[in-house]
Amino acid sequence: MAPSAITVTQSTTASKPAVGRTFGNYKEQAAGAQAYNKKLEEEGDAYHAKANFLVFKEQDFATIPIGEALKFAGYFGRLHIHPTSGAPKEHPEVHVVYRGADDKSGELLLQERTSTVAWHSDVTYEKQPPGTTFLYILDVPSTGGDTLFVNQAEAYRRLSPAFRERLHGLKAMHSGIEQAESARARDSIVRREPVTSVHPLVRTHPATGKKALFVNPQFTRHVIGYKKEESDALLKFLYDHIAFGADFQARVKWTKGSVVVWD
Repeated sequence: MAPSAITVTQSTTASKPAVGRTFGNYKEQAAGAQAYNKKLEEEGDAYHAKANFLVFKEQDFATIPIGEALKFAGYFGRLHIHPTSGAPKEHPEVHVVYRGADDKSGELLLQERTSTVAWHSDVTYEKQPPGTTFLYILDVPSTGGDTLFVNQAEAYRRLSPAFRERLHGLKAMHSGIEQAESARARDSIVRREPVTSVHPLVRTHPATGKKALFVNPQFTRHVIGYKKEESDALLKFLYDHIAFGADFQARVKWTKGSVVVWD
């Protein structure tokens, strides 16, 4: 049985066709937990995987003790410790995303780029990247701050059968070196030496059996066995295909108490 840290309603609404599912708040904690438990018992990991991501509204993750939140997340597997992120004292498993009022990183980025939008999949340079991620908000901005999610299985399905066949068997190098170097340059945290890993361009989900693209411009560096120009061309096509696929993306507009879970 899952712990009762998240409350849900019995009914759900689709956030976007084929991408995501939203749960409202349920006033009775036990009843909400029971509904969530039932889904997990019936479908296991496939429940999260089929929805791609889940949005829970009006939760108390921001106010409960951090240990309780970690206990809940630990129900889904071993907790990951990010190699370069800040964290609350004695809780390195929590990855803090923070932008203060005096943060000028967005303005600096726009000096070199036309947009601050940056697609990525978290820490894909790890030998075993995280399987389930929980993200909750502490302070909600008055405007902006939305997060976009993309269905990589649907992105794969949209490709032609011949192109999908060509991707099968190809592998790419993913690197955490640049992230560690950036942290060191800022005199920030580097908990361990950075690693690189090789992963297939197309991965098969162990719970659903669906195939999905597994590349992202932040950490994927090159296709194994391809020359640079060949690798760059293929990866750029896949990055653009993912980024421009608005009809298999969904936007989360954060509100107080939101918790997003993705597979």
